[in-house]
Amino acid sequence: MPDFDLAEHPHRRYNPLLDEWVLVSPHRAKRPWQGQEEDVQKDARPEYDPTCYLCPTNTRANGEKNPDYTSTYVFENDFGALQATTPEGAYTKGKLLRAESERGICKVICFSPRHDLTLPDMEVADIRKVVDLWELEYLELGKIDFINHVQIFENKGAVMGCSNPHPHGQIWAQSAVPAGPARESKTQAAYYAANKRSLLQDYLELELEEQARIVYSNEHFVALVPFWAVWPFETMLLPRRHVQHLGQLRTEEKDAFADAIKKLTMVYDKVFNVSFPYSAGIHQQPTNNDDHSGWHLHMHFYPPLLRSASVKKFMVGYEMLGDPQRDITPETSAERLRGILS
Repeated sequence: MPDFDLAEHPHRRYNPLLDEWVLVSPHRAKRPWQGQEEDVQKDARPEYDPTCYLCPTNTRANGEKNPDYTSTYVFENDFGALQATTPEGAYTKGKLLRAESERGICKVICFSPRHDLTLPDMEVADIRKVVDLWELEYLELGKIDFINHVQIFENKGAVMGCSNPHPHGQIWAQSAVPAGPARESKTQAAYYAANKRSLLQDYLELELEEQARIVYSNEHFVALVPFWAVWPFETMLLPRRHVQHLGQLRTEEKDAFADAIKKLTMVYDKVFNVSFPYSAGIHQQPTNNDDHSGWHLHMHFYPPLLRSASVKKFMVGYEMLGDPQRDITPETSAERLRGILS
């Protein structure tokens, strides 16, 4: 029997952030594909679209008019999933049926007044303005007494359910800490209590030592494919310094964050020579009054494309009923992404 090889043999990898496992099946990457192929969206958009709800001076669906903004622009979502005015209440029946009201605030952030610019098309200085607005919104929303978590995210591309092509992101701030960040809080707190060091700081040191999954790095940030990545070209952006949230980043670190976002998203667009779809989001400490010393700021990128611009990965069957599963190894994905930069 041959020696076990991560690049050849099926195996499970542990995700210490979520305390779960992912099944990796490298040999399946060789199988022929006869499944669904997506329509590839051609991204030929004008600088300004008079029918777009998010372009400057245009009227949104609720009748409000956007200002003639020239940089970033944020407003409360006209159709937010959460509402600040939701009354307190609960429903219970027996021991198994439970529901409780949830208050929150949803906002939309336009990255640029230009309808045709996604993050990889923007200048680093303009992405830095987006980073500054993310920081401001996180800090300001976190001061509201009923807000305990602020989730900043972007859905890019129609295949990710984006309902408006104007480059934008969202913020959902709410009373409850969602399941994913709550699990990350628990694992990071436990690691910090045992080691007096950040889980992701120690993880980053291992990655920098191995180099196999590093995609891009600058003086303050590192972009890598996590050892436990689920999505084919999933990546994570990590600050080298242990900080809990955006408000703790120094000026030069925010510049480096903007640079890393630019480089990583540019690489994505060159994988299949298409505007690369993804869901991305920033995880940082909850805004409640708990001790979050173990939290380490990071940003996740979850792109769905698998083999080409028209073939995406589906989370079905075993993934829905068992554990997450991937075919191409994280090392293979990182090598491909890194090669685009060289």
